[in-house]
Amino acid sequence: MGKTSTKGFSLIELLIVVFIILIISAIAIPSLFRSKIAANESSAVSSVRQINTAQGTYASSWGSGYAVALPNLGGTAAACLAGATAANACLLDDLISVAPFSKSGYTFTSAGTNQVGGIFNGYEVNATANTVQTTGVRAFCSDASGVIKYVTPGAAPIGLGAGACAAVATVAGTSGPVGN
Repeated sequence: MGKTSTKGFSLIELLIVVFIILIISAIAIPSLFRSKIAANESSAVSSVRQINTAQGTYASSWGSGYAVALPNLGGTAAACLAGATAANACLLDDLISVAPFSKSGYTFTSAGTNQVGGIFNGYEVNATANTVQTTGVRAFCSDASGVIKYVTPGAAPIGLGAGACAAVATVAGTSGPVGN
């Protein structure tokens, strides 16, 4: 009589392993998605801080007040190699200072405000998620005060006019300053 031996896994055993992997994936993937949104929002806040710093440096370096727009704070690599000017101060990464002004799932805008005699005495900066609930949940803003604020979907949108960010009210869970 011959001896029969079975090698390998049965179909049921393989299906059980696949089922276990699917359950683990169903638990892990939403956490990874939330982590990606949190990372994008953290990057947006960091970029708004960089823009605040660049605006302060621009105002003190060029003697013409704050920059009128993001391209004035940065510039293309070629423009920066030629040397910094008031039109291309080379203070920011070209991801956020050259169109489309987008980085880590957020689009950035900035505008000089309170123009008196050709000098901008203030500025507003916004960071808005490219796809709400996918690349980010909150929108962020700041102004010459340096305070970074946020709003969640459903809150009033942030404008770019003078005082728009300062007007963002603090409403628990909806809007207010970003914690440090």
